[in-house]
Amino acid sequence: MEETERQSGSAVVVSNTSAASLSLVRALGQRGIRTIAASERPSPPTFASKYVDERVSLPDPHTSLHDYRDVLLDVAARPSVKTIAPVREEDVFVLSKHREAFAEHVRPVWPDLETLTVAHDRVALVEAARRAGVDVPETWLLDEVRDWDRRLISKARYGLVTDHYVDGMQPDAVHPTPNTQYIEPGEPPDVEDLIERMGHVPIVQEFVPGTEYTVRALYDEGDCVLTTQKALRRGYKYPRGPSIYHEAVDIPDLREAALALLDELEWHGPASVGFIRHEETGAFKMLEINPRFWSSMPCDHHAGVDYPLYYWHLANGVSGPFHPQYTPGTASHLLRGEAVHLLSVVTETYPFVPRPSLGRTAAATLSSLVTQPHFDVLDRDDPGPFVRDLWNTGRSFLPSRERE
Repeated sequence: MEETERQSGSAVVVSNTSAASLSLVRALGQRGIRTIAASERPSPPTFASKYVDERVSLPDPHTSLHDYRDVLLDVAARPSVKTIAPVREEDVFVLSKHREAFAEHVRPVWPDLETLTVAHDRVALVEAARRAGVDVPETWLLDEVRDWDRRLISKARYGLVTDHYVDGMQPDAVHPTPNTQYIEPGEPPDVEDLIERMGHVPIVQEFVPGTEYTVRALYDEGDCVLTTQKALRRGYKYPRGPSIYHEAVDIPDLREAALALLDELEWHGPASVGFIRHEETGAFKMLEINPRFWSSMPCDHHAGVDYPLYYWHLANGVSGPFHPQYTPGTASHLLRGEAVHLLSVVTETYPFVPRPSLGRTAAATLSSLVTQPHFDVLDRDDPGPFVRDLWNTGRSFLPSRERE
């Protein structure tokens, strides 16, 4: 069931600045599936796609998860709607927490709340990985660390900071969290300040030097029906960060480790499992699970794998496994991210991570644009989202009164 004619029913795609939203809309629309793009933003890039059939305004989930749930549930209750595709933590959290309510209208293709909680809680996730025989970095809670004379990083314990995970928070609120903190050896951070900024006690992990990989998978009630892999070649920040230049790869040991963890969790729906491959030992160490569609999904599309189509199949009761023609070695660029990466090389410094040469970085970027002319947002057949993304980015640098 690789191809489809015009389908009956609609897919709701939650739309933010992630390229995953756009990839979902384009892939489903090209297959003849009606798309409803839903967002709390007035003009996300996805709204400008010619493959969007309808645009729906949502409440801001960071203001009220309850209001966000109610409007999304109203959309799901339409007889024509067959599925909802989550692209960020707020989406999958609301869908999982209120799974029974949404299941009255659509077939859930996402984990239940108990499983999601393990994926979102990096302490519980490390324990699950160890049970599955998957290697992990040394991990502690921030207030448990006593030895600061080594290379460490600190990041949020939870994939989403809400009252479901953190006691004392306002119900239905979401606490913003800072990016990963690089801690200079021998210079302990201000623990209380970091806890206050994170909104909870974060974790600390050993810094693992090496290349970041992810294994993407689609599961049907504990069974893997589709999987691919990605290597991060450049991130938003020069040490790492979200991927902006990504290459499809095929490494059996990496796949085995990721699927062992997802099997341990009896996963259901999409997931992206992050790893670091130690530059000296070659060992893969698990970092996190993104329990929803991933931002670099256009890379999979360029490599021949149509995750949105197979997600649609599962949502409509068509099970796998699926066997698309996967082409490792294919890479894709987020052009806006390439610019941010170069800016990071020019303006930023990080403890124990040497800043690369600007000249060599710029040359490598230009070379990859020539040898791998595939893009996450830019598309000659559907240019609107790229233009909108540029417009939104430019406006973000204007004073707030001029943006109104």
